[in-house]
Amino acid sequence: MEHDTAADFVLQAAEERGIRFVRLWFTDILGYLKSFAIPAEELPEALSEGASFDGSAVNGFARREEADMVARPDPRTFAVLPWRSPEEGGAVARMYCDVLTPDGEPFEGDPRHVLKRALARAGERGFTFYVGPEVEFFLFESAARPTPLDVGSYFDLTPLDVGSDFRRQVITYLEQMGIPVKDSHHEVGASQHGVDLRHADALTIADSMMTFRLVVKEVAREAGLYATFMPKPIQGEWGSGMHTHLSLFRGERNAFYDAADPIHLSPEARAFVAGLLRHAREITAVTNQWVNSYKRLVPGFEAPVRVSWGVRNRGALVRVPLSKPGKEGSCRAEYRAPDPACNPYLAFALLLEAGLRGIERGYELPAESPDDLDRMGEEELAAAGIASLPESLPEALAEMRGSDLVRETLGDHLFEWFLENKVEEWNEYKAYVTGFELERYLPRL
Repeated sequence: MEHDTAADFVLQAAEERGIRFVRLWFTDILGYLKSFAIPAEELPEALSEGASFDGSAVNGFARREEADMVARPDPRTFAVLPWRSPEEGGAVARMYCDVLTPDGEPFEGDPRHVLKRALARAGERGFTFYVGPEVEFFLFESAARPTPLDVGSYFDLTPLDVGSDFRRQVITYLEQMGIPVKDSHHEVGASQHGVDLRHADALTIADSMMTFRLVVKEVAREAGLYATFMPKPIQGEWGSGMHTHLSLFRGERNAFYDAADPIHLSPEARAFVAGLLRHAREITAVTNQWVNSYKRLVPGFEAPVRVSWGVRNRGALVRVPLSKPGKEGSCRAEYRAPDPACNPYLAFALLLEAGLRGIERGYELPAESPDDLDRMGEEELAAAGIASLPESLPEALAEMRGSDLVRETLGDHLFEWFLENKVEEWNEYKAYVTGFELERYLPRL
């Protein structure tokens, strides 16, 4: 009934807004946004039955002999694309889709289905999973080389921050598409920017993240510039992260909050954070899925490198911001490893399942990690039980390969394809002669 009501709203809105085409959006396993358009006249049938497409053309979806797939639009995600002028041939809208097999079953390789399945498990325990990402990215002159547009730093304003108008246009487009923004600012790196999305349920935020990345690139294109979510595009500069704030609610009550606890964390919240820590190494291949991701996870730039937690330590993997009296709803844990180039559907699903496993199995939260981890030797860290995050993609893949948590969350199809693709990426990188090698070795050897 809810789907029918939402579908009726979409049909009415499409007619009133003069929609000419509707783009049906979904993602492949790596998190690339995919789309095909249907005329508005086909919208009623697409909403009721879905629209067929060739799954063999999408990475990780299907072999050629099982190519047929169905994209069923989620009417709750209907939005008009604000950068498409009606004068250009009619207004264009978009909807996110669930990918189904021809017999109507959820496709196991659909990242959106993976997150919905994890959220359903949380729902069985009475939880709603909320997420709020802080998204960082760089703005360059072109895609040819990472040439910064300014020499600004954290919170700088004009004239150093030439991106103010750029961020304003991004926020305008996002708000027109129903995506609220908490704040925006210049980040630490030259020509680096940050936009914080207001927290919402994880599926809404995953959809919003995909829209956000497209909006940022679209606004950059309009300005004759290039925006990138590459984790570490400039040698020696700060990388781009996606610090992700997590909380569980039971109805209107924040299940993470406990007024009697010294840092206001409930037993469930403590177990959830313990789950994040225990399974951190296993899930890093997904939260940080590219070869370049591990150029960011290095000491000296506040990116986490240890499996640690703290209240004030901004270099910790998990930070627990202090909750203010009367602000119980803001009690949360901040997971700081993900970068903005990950697949948000898969990353959020694994963060949730790691935390839920901590609750279900009663994991004990270890003592808060020391603030000076960077100054501790390996023997001291080992004695304190503090592990390191994977230092490279192959190390992360080795951890993932032995993880029943990751396999169960992703499902066999997606798990195996992801591993195979990432091993291939590493093998290509391993054989590539980099600028570093040419600069260092060519004049000497």
